[in-house]
Amino acid sequence: MTAATHSTLFPQVPDSADAVLEGLDPEQREVATALHGPVCVLAGAGTGKTRAITHRIAYGVRAGILQPSSVLAVTFTNRAAGEMRGRLRQLGAAGVQARTFHSAALRQLQYFWPKAIGGSMPRLVDRKIQLVADAAAACRVRLDRGELRDVTAEIEWSKVTQTVPADYAPAAAKAGREAPRDPAEIAQLYAAYEDIKRERSVIDFEDVLLLTVAVLQDRHDIAEQVRAQYQHFVVDEYQDVSPLQQRLLELWLGERDDLCVVGDASQTIYSFTGATPDHLLDFRTRHPGATVVKLVRDYRSTPQVVHLANGLLAQAKGRAADHRLELVSQRPAGPEPVYTEYTDEPAEAEGAARRIRELMDAGVPASEIAVLFRTNAQSETYEQALADAGVPYQLRGAERFFDRPEVRKAGVALRGAARFGGNDSLLDDAVDLPSQVRAVLSGEGWTPQPPAGSGAVRERWESLAALVNLAQDFAAAKPGASLADLVAELDERANAQHAPTVQGVTLASLHSAKGLEWDVVFLVGVAEGMMPITYARTDEQIEEERRLLYVGVTRARERLHLSWAISRSPGGRPSRRPSRFLDGLRPGSTATTGRASTGGAGGIERGIPGTRGSAPRRVPRTPARCRVCGRTLTDAGEMKLMRCDDCPSDMNEALYERLREWRADQARKSGQPAFCVFTDRTLMAIAETTPDDEHQLARIPGVGMRKLTRYGADVLAICAGQYPAADTDQD
Repeated sequence: MTAATHSTLFPQVPDSADAVLEGLDPEQREVATALHGPVCVLAGAGTGKTRAITHRIAYGVRAGILQPSSVLAVTFTNRAAGEMRGRLRQLGAAGVQARTFHSAALRQLQYFWPKAIGGSMPRLVDRKIQLVADAAAACRVRLDRGELRDVTAEIEWSKVTQTVPADYAPAAAKAGREAPRDPAEIAQLYAAYEDIKRERSVIDFEDVLLLTVAVLQDRHDIAEQVRAQYQHFVVDEYQDVSPLQQRLLELWLGERDDLCVVGDASQTIYSFTGATPDHLLDFRTRHPGATVVKLVRDYRSTPQVVHLANGLLAQAKGRAADHRLELVSQRPAGPEPVYTEYTDEPAEAEGAARRIRELMDAGVPASEIAVLFRTNAQSETYEQALADAGVPYQLRGAERFFDRPEVRKAGVALRGAARFGGNDSLLDDAVDLPSQVRAVLSGEGWTPQPPAGSGAVRERWESLAALVNLAQDFAAAKPGASLADLVAELDERANAQHAPTVQGVTLASLHSAKGLEWDVVFLVGVAEGMMPITYARTDEQIEEERRLLYVGVTRARERLHLSWAISRSPGGRPSRRPSRFLDGLRPGSTATTGRASTGGAGGIERGIPGTRGSAPRRVPRTPARCRVCGRTLTDAGEMKLMRCDDCPSDMNEALYERLREWRADQARKSGQPAFCVFTDRTLMAIAETTPDDEHQLARIPGVGMRKLTRYGADVLAICAGQYPAADTDQD
C-alpha cells in the first residue's frame, strides 16, 4: 500500500529543469511554472496534486529560481512530509524543507527558545491523555476511557481555535459542538490540565504552535530572521488548516505573498479538530492577484468510480459544495460499483471476506485491497472474518512499520552485513543485492514461501517479505547498488516513515484512509446511523459525513464494493436502510435534487496583476528612534521601550507592579505563560508611557491589534489608577 502514486518506485532523476516538466498535463505544468506570487491549486481527488507541487518546487530549484534552503513546504502528517521529501529527492531537489506544521514550529521554537525566553525549553509530551486523567482526578471528576479521549479532543480543539478555558462553553456552543460532558465541567478540566502542565514544566503539541506564534508576534527580530531564511511557502491539504496554523503561516509570510496553497474543499473531513476550508475558499478574496489552477483530470479511478464520486457531490449542500470540482477520469472503463445488502453485520463481514478471497485467488495482490469503515469499533468483526477466510490483513493506524521489532532486528542484521559481509558465510553464494538481502533475512525468519495461516508469525513474515521486495525494486532501479546503499535508503525511509508495501489487506477507518489508494475498495456499513453517523445532526455535520464517503469512494482505482446490513446481529430486527447518500445513485433508489456547482471544470484563472487582498496593508515602518536621545534603535528590546537601555527611565514603578500582578492573573485564567499576555519589556514600555487612550496604547511595540482588543480596556483602566472590571475573563 502506497500513497497516491502508481509510478515506478525509484525513477531516474531528470537531467535538466525542462525534463522536470515532462509528463505533466497543461494544468499541472501551469502549477509547476507559476513560481512567484500567490498561487491557489484546487485539486480534486486523484488529480496528481502532490506531483504538481513537488514538480513546481523541483523545477524552481533546478532552474536556479528557488534556493532549496529558502523553500518551506508544509503538510499535515509525517507520512505525507516524508513522501514529499522522497519525491523531491528523486527530482533532484534535495535540501528543501518538507515538514508538518508542528515539526517546522518545534524546530524554530527549540532554536530560538534561549534567545526569546531563556533557560531550557519545557519537555514535550507526545500523549496528553494521562495529563487529562490527572486533571480529572484533581477536579474529582470520574471519566471512563472513552470520556477521557473525548475531553482530550475538546482540549485540542480549543487550543487550535485559540479558545481559552474561560471561553470554552460559548465557543463550543457557537461552533455547534456537542460536548461530551457539561461545558462548564470541560472548561474546569481544561484549566486544570493547563495548571498541571505548568507545574510539571511540560508542553503539548498545540503549545508548540501557540508558543511559536507568541515568539514571532512579540519578537520582530526573530520573525525577520525566520523570514530571511524561508522566502517561498507551499502548503498542502490547505482545506485542513486550523485558525492557529493559519496564524502561524501569516507570521512566517509577513508582508510577502510567495505562497502556493493546494487543497480540495470537498475533502474537508477534520472539522472536529478545528480544520476549516474557509482559508482555501477565501484565498482569492485575500489575494485578488492570485493565479488559481483547477486540477480535475482524475488519473486514479475508472470512469465508473468517478461517476459515483461526482454523483455524491452533486447532491451536496453548503459552501464547500458550491465550489466542488467535477472530476474527469483519464482511465479506461472498468466494472460498475457493486451494491450489496446483507441481513446482519457478521454476514456482511463474511461476504466481504469471501469476495476478497476470490479476488486474491484470481491474482489481485492482498496489498491492493482495502476494507474501509466509519468507526474503529467495526474493525474487529472484519478482522475475525478475514482470519477465518485465511486472508492476511494489516490495521492502518496500528504500529508503524519501522517500529516493529522484526523490522528493527532486520535493520541491525542488514547494517552488520553491509559492514562485515566479507566475513559472513551466509553471503558466499549471494551474487547480487536481492540475494544478499534474502540470505541475511533468512537468518531472521524469512522463507521463500509464507507460513500457513494468519497471526503473529504470518505478520512477521509479511514485514520481512516487504523488505525483500523493496530490495528487488531498489536493485532494478539502481544497478550496481550495494548493501550499504540499501541500508542508507532504509534509514531515509525510516526517518520519513515511508514504509514499503506489506502483503496484507488493509483495514482502515475512512479518516485514516485519506491520501491513500488501492485497486479494490470495500466500503462497508454504508447504512443510516453509521453513514451519516448517528450523532451528525446539523446540516454542516451531515455534509461532512457526505464528504467522508466521497473520500472513501475516491480511494478506489478499479473496483468498488459498497455494502450495508439491515440489522446489527443475526435474528435482529431488520430496521436499517441504506445511507441516504446513495439515493439516486444505487440501482432502484430515487434521486435527490442537487444544486449547481460554481467550482466545476478545470482550468486556470489569472489574477489582476498588481492587485492585493482587501485587508489593509501595514504602513512601511520608519526607523525607530530613542525618545530620550534620538539615536536610531536596532535592538528589538530597545525598540519595544522606544529608548536606549542606558538612557534614563521614567517608569512608574507602582504601575509596573500592578501590571505584573494583572498579567499573572490573566496568564492563570488563560492557561498560557505570562509572556504570551505581554512581555516584561512591553509592560515596562506601558509603565513608562502611561497611555491615556487606545491610540497611544496601540503605538507601543508588542501590543498589536489582537492584544489591544483583548486587553486594552484592562490596561488603560490600570494606567488610570482604576481596577479592571471584575471577572471579565477576556482571555
